[in-house]
Amino acid sequence: MPPHYTDHVNPSYRGRIAPTPTGLLHLGHARTFFTAFCRARDAGGTLILRNEDLDPQRCRPEFTDAMYEDLRWLGISWQEGPDIHTDIGGPFAPYTQSRRRGHYLRAWRALRDQGVIYPCTCSRKDLSRIAQAPHEGAGESDEGPMYPGSCRPAAGTVADAAQYPEPAGVNWRFQVPDGESIGFEDAHFGPQRFLAGRDFGDFLVWRRDDVPAYQLAVVVDDAAMQITEVVRGADLLLSTVRQILLYRALGLEPPLWYHCPLLRDQSGQRLAKRHDALSIRSLREQGKSPQELLAEAR
Repeated sequence: MPPHYTDHVNPSYRGRIAPTPTGLLHLGHARTFFTAFCRARDAGGTLILRNEDLDPQRCRPEFTDAMYEDLRWLGISWQEGPDIHTDIGGPFAPYTQSRRRGHYLRAWRALRDQGVIYPCTCSRKDLSRIAQAPHEGAGESDEGPMYPGSCRPAAGTVADAAQYPEPAGVNWRFQVPDGESIGFEDAHFGPQRFLAGRDFGDFLVWRRDDVPAYQLAVVVDDAAMQITEVVRGADLLLSTVRQILLYRALGLEPPLWYHCPLLRDQSGQRLAKRHDALSIRSLREQGKSPQELLAEAR
């Protein structure tokens, strides 16, 4: 388990902001990214911007350009990133996920060879039927209905993965240690603990369309870029325990964690990129200043 946050002194603080260019940044992003910026600045450390553009169908160049402009307009600056080092230079380049495939493949092979991941042939239609069916003890998670283990290897066996020299063509899931309690110390919310197999199930690490899943990519990149503290939204608290399992399987040291409370709209729904009226770009066009927006985001 990672050390208690207040007991950890790291003179070489490395934080990161990791926007996904699938839409315009909104007020919730502004608060989270500004918090990450302030924590890196106050620690006298380095802030990295990583462009998490893995999804080729949803990520668009115009959103990438907008995120750089909106972040800088808010007063957020970073010392490493694809725009600073043209994604070639810099100590940990490339800083754009779509250019880091080799890193993810090496991690996938390491997990495959250990037998901790397995191929899953369930289609979207299969999973949709699972979601609609009444199910006992298979709760909802932040990734949707818990995967019921349809393709999971039988107890006491491991997947026959030797026939898969590459991950494409099937989904790949990490087999969680059912019944194990996974915990971590969060610098904002305090101690967190989740039970594998109850609070979360086997999760994706690689998609059948040959795209690395978020959980794997973020672990590989945060470790490779030597991130010492991850600042992100509270909607990813459960993702953290999944990632701790990946860190452990890959023999990597997890960073420290700081999860920010979520901003919600008037109906109580958390802000998302569908809230165009609350995008930073729209609020800028209404004449709001960075100071006003950041005050509203508190």
